[in-house]
Amino acid sequence: MTIRTILVDDEKLAVQGLQLRLEPFSDIEIVATCHNGRDAIRKIKTLKPDLVFLDIQMPGFDGFSVVQGVMDIDPPLFVFVTAYSEHAIRAFEAQAIDYLMKPVEPDRLADTMDRIRGRLSERRSTEEIERLRNVINEVAPDAANNLPLADEEVAASRYEKLINVKDRGQIFRVDVDSIERIDAAGDYMCIYTADNSLILRETMKDLEKRLDPRTFQRVHRSTIVNLDQVRQVKPHTNGECFLVLESGAQVKVSRSYRDVVARFVH
Repeated sequence: MTIRTILVDDEKLAVQGLQLRLEPFSDIEIVATCHNGRDAIRKIKTLKPDLVFLDIQMPGFDGFSVVQGVMDIDPPLFVFVTAYSEHAIRAFEAQAIDYLMKPVEPDRLADTMDRIRGRLSERRSTEEIERLRNVINEVAPDAANNLPLADEEVAASRYEKLINVKDRGQIFRVDVDSIERIDAAGDYMCIYTADNSLILRETMKDLEKRLDPRTFQRVHRSTIVNLDQVRQVKPHTNGECFLVLESGAQVKVSRSYRDVVARFVH
């Protein structure tokens, strides 16, 4: 597959250097280069690339402003490229797929490209299924039922698989499948895995949008549970119950969320 790419940096030498480093990757097609944020926003909206390598510090519109400026369309994948490591936390908070330091090291760039290909493959497989379904619906409607459900494919690809958490001055990349439960405390979330607990500054409402609801369900006003981690359901009084998780932790399910428990009762 061809990865249509835009390079954005206010320094022409930096753009040329990145072009040289990308030459070994035959699937990269550079469709445009930009030297300021305004031009980048315009070309991203016009050309609709798959990928943007984006400098952070630029006069006028910086890299973060560019990302914000294209949120009204289906945005491309972003990789931030900068000489300043202190921007790393904001880059991950902006959900960039990666963060590269100048000068870009070939091995590090290769790792980034592997991650990009995986993410784009997920997107494109969903689009292919939907296109195929539309064609088959016209010529052989019954056969369309044998295709994967497009909505399920879309749902699987739109939710986070890794969450970047800034905690205690560090960035932790948390595999979503490893999350056992999440507790809310105001605008902070406490994320529990089998061997760690981390604090994320985000509201429960926003975090829920990033997690697949087929796996992560609210069981209490301030608690989300990974249903794949549930090992036992223990009835309690007044219609409430406890979920016993893989680690042995117990989480109370309030009466308002009893429908969640019904998934485990057949």
